[in-house]
Amino acid sequence: MATTRPAQASRVTRSTAARILIVDDSVVARAVISKMIGGNAAFTVVGAVADAQSAKAFLHANRVDIILLDIEMPGIDGLSALPDLLKLGHGARIIIVSSSCGEGAAATIQALALGAADTLVKPSLGNLVGRFSETLEEKLVRLLDCMRQDAVAPLSNAPHGAVGDEFDVIAIGASTGGIHALSQVLREIPAHFDVPILITQHLPPSFMPYFAAQISVLAGRPCDVATDHMRIERGRAIVAAGEAHLCCARVGEHPVVRLSAARVASGCMPSVDPMFESVAAVFGNRALGVVLSGMGRDGTVGAQRLASTGAVVAVQDRASSVVWGMPGSIVQAGCADAVMSPSEMGRFIARRRRPA
Repeated sequence: MATTRPAQASRVTRSTAARILIVDDSVVARAVISKMIGGNAAFTVVGAVADAQSAKAFLHANRVDIILLDIEMPGIDGLSALPDLLKLGHGARIIIVSSSCGEGAAATIQALALGAADTLVKPSLGNLVGRFSETLEEKLVRLLDCMRQDAVAPLSNAPHGAVGDEFDVIAIGASTGGIHALSQVLREIPAHFDVPILITQHLPPSFMPYFAAQISVLAGRPCDVATDHMRIERGRAIVAAGEAHLCCARVGEHPVVRLSAARVASGCMPSVDPMFESVAAVFGNRALGVVLSGMGRDGTVGAQRLASTGAVVAVQDRASSVVWGMPGSIVQAGCADAVMSPSEMGRFIARRRRPA
C-alpha cells in the first residue's frame, strides 16, 4: 500500500479493523489486493472468493464492512449480483474494482445506480501496484472514515408531514451513493409531474452523457446536460456538466441555466452550493432543495441560503444513505425541513407540498 498513510488508519488495531471481502475471479488479483490491504492496520481481509455465488455463501455466514467487487466474472456478473450482495451484506459498502469502470464507462453509472459506494478502474495484472494501490487505499480509508462518522452522527426530529404550497423547481444535490438514491427518488415521481428538476451529482465530465440518459429513462422526461443559457422548462430535467456549476438566472420572465467555473469552499466541481444559492435568488420560497447521500459538506451553505428565503430543504435520512456526510451536515446546521428515505422523498416531491 502507499507508504504514507492517513493518521486515522495507523491508530486502528486489528480488533477494530474494517472487515473486507474480495470478490474477483482472478487468483492473482485476489492475492495482490489482499497483500495491499494487509499492510494497513485499519483493514483486515476476511474472505477472498472467485465468484458471486461464493460471495453470497460467505455473506450468509460472515459479517463484512466493505466488499471489493469485480464486474466481469464467470456465472453471475458483478452488476447482476450487486443488489443481492447489498442485501446480504446488511449495510456493507461495495466498491466496484473492475477494468470495466474506465473513464466515462456506462458500467460505472450502472454500478452507482445499483447502490455501489464507489468505483475504481482495475488495471492489468502487471500494474496492480503503484498508483492503483495508493488510490485503493485512499478510497478505503475515506469510506471507512465516513462510515464511522455516520455511526455517531445525531439523529434529527425534522418533520415528514406535508401541507401547503407547490414548488416551481426541484434542485437535487448528491455525491457518493447519490445515484442509487436518486434512482429510488425518481421512481416515485409520476410521468405527469412537470416541475423542472435540476441535478448536481459529483461526477467527472465524461460520465455526464451516460448519467443524463439514465435520468431520462428513470424520470420519464427529457434530461440534458446543462449548457449556458439553456431554458429551464416544465417537464424537463437538467444535470450539471462535470466541468461547471449549474446555476440559475432570469432572462426576462424565463429562468435559464448559467454555467460557472468559480472556485467554491467545498472544492467540488460541480458543486451543489452555487446551484442552491442561485435557485434561492431566482425562485425564492417557491423552491425545494434536496440533498441525497454524499461525502463532505457540499450543499450546506446553499441550503442555508435556501432556508433564508423560505424555500424548503429536504435531506436523505442516515439509515438509507451510503454516506450521511452532506445530508448530516445540513441537519446539524439546522436547516433541514424534512429527513426521509429516497422513496419517501420521491412521494414527497410528487405531492409538491411543504412539510407541516
